[in-house]
Amino acid sequence: MELPETFVRGFHDENEVRKLKHNPLGTTGLRVSELSLGTGGFSYFYGDYNVEECKRTVHEAIKRGINLIDTAPWYGHGVSEEILGKCLEGIPRKAYYLATKVCRYEKDPKLMFDFSAAKTKQSIDNSLKRLGLEYVDILQIHDIEFAPSLDKVLTETLPTVNEIVKSGKARFVGITGYPVSTLLECVEKSSIKINTVLSYCRLTMIDNTLNDFIPKFKANSVGIINAAANSMGLLCNNGPPEWHPASPYIKEICKEASDYCKENDVELGKLAVYHSLQQKGPGTVLVGMNTVKLLDYNFNVLLNGLSPKEMEVYEHVMKVFNTKLKESHWENVELESYWKTIKTGGSFTGFFK
Repeated sequence: MELPETFVRGFHDENEVRKLKHNPLGTTGLRVSELSLGTGGFSYFYGDYNVEECKRTVHEAIKRGINLIDTAPWYGHGVSEEILGKCLEGIPRKAYYLATKVCRYEKDPKLMFDFSAAKTKQSIDNSLKRLGLEYVDILQIHDIEFAPSLDKVLTETLPTVNEIVKSGKARFVGITGYPVSTLLECVEKSSIKINTVLSYCRLTMIDNTLNDFIPKFKANSVGIINAAANSMGLLCNNGPPEWHPASPYIKEICKEASDYCKENDVELGKLAVYHSLQQKGPGTVLVGMNTVKLLDYNFNVLLNGLSPKEMEVYEHVMKVFNTKLKESHWENVELESYWKTIKTGGSFTGFFK
């Protein structure tokens, strides 16, 4: 494979880097590794983590050719960015692209989202300080569906992010969210050029919604990041975390799949990553990894695919999903809970509670 512009002789393992495809990300000019590194697990959001192990994971990932890392102030409420900053020490800045986010922040629902210009400007400064960087490559508006209105994003947040790009603190403008239709609407209505979209849980073993939108994103020259191949824990043998917003029905079908995988000594999460890596359209598949063991595991899937036995189990599980799963997503579940909480108080049924 051709070496990407992020290759640094003397730092990277050239033989390993050449094993990876590096794909164009829209019209940004960035060529990103087909597998990229998510850092939500550099915080309590996905259970236990170890800072030194996170550091080893980041160094090993980049040396082997992963060149896109994604984080956010929301992950651990600043913790992920802070730990990632420590992990990046000693790594040449040229060796990676870094994406972070604005607009989603605190655990308290009343302080969780802020799409204002003032907070957005403050947020990027805080992120750069935590990360120990002078700039990020992609600055993404986090979960745009939670804005008071899309108009707020279009007329205030996006122009502010564009100002930040012009200031040199970021290079490209991105947006993220769960409803893919909202991402597309934002792209088509924006007077500011949106360079990337991050879509999560929408091109997986149980949900292929993103496929319907890929041609339209590409027509608008938008790079696509496909995140959460294992649907935030739904598609793994251990099952989803308690906070997962999927319906009991979806969880039950996924449990049937994971039980079958356990009986056959196959990890459903491996099948899920394999499945997402086979999908055409996205520039990269973003997978959360906070240990070298998990990194090695996903590199193995990427480079070697599935064994014959794993392929048999994969085909069986896909048949279960295709025949039994009559609903595949939880669109608006968290959104409705959030606005109900804001209006009436009470408990918020949201992520990472």
